[in-house]
Amino acid sequence: MTEVMEPTLTPDSSAGDATWWRQAAVYQIYPRAFADADGDGIGDLPGITAHVPYLRELGVDAVWLSPFYPSALADGGYDVDDYRDVDPRLGTLDDFDALVAALHDAGIKLIVDLVPNHTSDRHVWFQEALRSPKGSPARDRYIFRDGKGPDGAEPPADWQSVFGGPAWEPVGDGQWYMHHFATEQPDLNWKNPEVRADFLHTLRFWSDRGVDGFRVDVAHGLAKDLGEELPSQAELDATPRDGNHPLWDRDDVHDIYAEWRTVFDSYDPPRTAVAEAWVAADRRARYASAHGLGQAFNFDLLEADFDAGQFREIITFNLELAETSGSSTTWVFSNHDVVRHATRYGLPPRGTGAAGGDHTAEKQGKRWLLSGGTEPVLQRELGLRRARAATLLELALPGSSYLYQGEELGLHEVADIPDESRQDPTFFRSPGIEIGRDGCRVPLPWTREGASFGFGAGPADLPQPDWFGDLAVEVQEQDPASTLALYRRALTLRRELQTDETMEWHDTGRDDVLAFRRPNGWLSVTNFGDDVVDLPAGEVLLTSAPLDGGRLPGATTAWLRV
Repeated sequence: MTEVMEPTLTPDSSAGDATWWRQAAVYQIYPRAFADADGDGIGDLPGITAHVPYLRELGVDAVWLSPFYPSALADGGYDVDDYRDVDPRLGTLDDFDALVAALHDAGIKLIVDLVPNHTSDRHVWFQEALRSPKGSPARDRYIFRDGKGPDGAEPPADWQSVFGGPAWEPVGDGQWYMHHFATEQPDLNWKNPEVRADFLHTLRFWSDRGVDGFRVDVAHGLAKDLGEELPSQAELDATPRDGNHPLWDRDDVHDIYAEWRTVFDSYDPPRTAVAEAWVAADRRARYASAHGLGQAFNFDLLEADFDAGQFREIITFNLELAETSGSSTTWVFSNHDVVRHATRYGLPPRGTGAAGGDHTAEKQGKRWLLSGGTEPVLQRELGLRRARAATLLELALPGSSYLYQGEELGLHEVADIPDESRQDPTFFRSPGIEIGRDGCRVPLPWTREGASFGFGAGPADLPQPDWFGDLAVEVQEQDPASTLALYRRALTLRRELQTDETMEWHDTGRDDVLAFRRPNGWLSVTNFGDDVVDLPAGEVLLTSAPLDGGRLPGATTAWLRV
């Protein structure tokens, strides 16, 4: 059983509402996989609203809602047909308003996903562009180029999309449009004033409906400078990303976010935002600037092994980086794009995780997924034990913690999804090379029994494995040693113990044991090794696994009052 003792510390309540995000625990909901209220197999907004009491009891400060807009689901909702509406399969604007009200009544903020790099190919603007001639204002909202060769039959460049295959698609009149991602996701032209004005409208639309902040998808990709002569893919790959790259992390992208900041600051309290920006660490601070989005994701821990040295380097580096930007840092282990960390920690280490590391390296778990979850052998219990320890460490750190739905249940990645049931475009565009991200997007289990383990009245649109029933919410609520019980207790304690955004390392005398102290006497100790070790003197408040005769076992974190 997880060991718990009641703390007597008092929280620091000096921070005003305008800074709620700086040390928030944010829970990401992938709406189509959370809860299905109407039984059609797809999660929806009323399903989320019905489970707001669960979120309140979990103890999170905010919900990050992945795309819920009208979409053909060519990329899980990140192909947006209309930025100011709700997909009818997920509900209505009235349902959205009801969700906002329920969350706010429960003391929970709402962050919504915004996808500004591209629309869907069903967006009214893109449909107008297809009907319009070359050089028209409608086509100028996107990135169109004349093809090469006779009648423009060859693409303007040999660029490859992030999801595999060509990044240029012909439209039948000698022109081609660019899509960084799926064919159904044409990139917008952010040099066009109409594009910039329309997104300001979108920010106000959702802010006026009570949204507290925005998660900005592909925040480093909006600004582009292609010129007349397009470089080759090899030339692009060799171009430094120093602020002048034609496609990625250009300095002028921050002019866009300065305009957004004006909108954010026109509200009381100001709206906040967090950038998904896969950029070099020394360039992340500008996205997190108070003059820009305000916060940026730090994915370094997500890409690290369960290793004390890597964790210490990453934590130290990112806290220093946050101090430089004036923002708070973010910590994340799982999300809708990566193999769940309970699974990653049960696989052999990559040995490449480091602060500001190479984000282009092969993702942990890729080979395991391609094998259908058979090679290498997954050490499930060890992976979960390490994941629990890592999460308890994360929740003790200064800054924001972003949690992904299902990690509080200790869910592993689902590897053996039949090919005919898969939905991720990367699977279809890169056969045999990428398996896609469906394994972390399988709908949640709420009950032990049922066609979809309580997700809805009927089967889920992505098949759930039989073992999901044993990890269902109703099962774990009866078990005080469950992962759900650990998350609930940890999040409650975190809110009570939270203090200034500082920490100092505590010397443990061991390379495989990390300890740090927060200003109010809160000490977190994590044993990354295999040996049982002594704990510092103090009152044990919470542990991720039972102590061994008062000592800290391997792959375990303890919180103490000292």
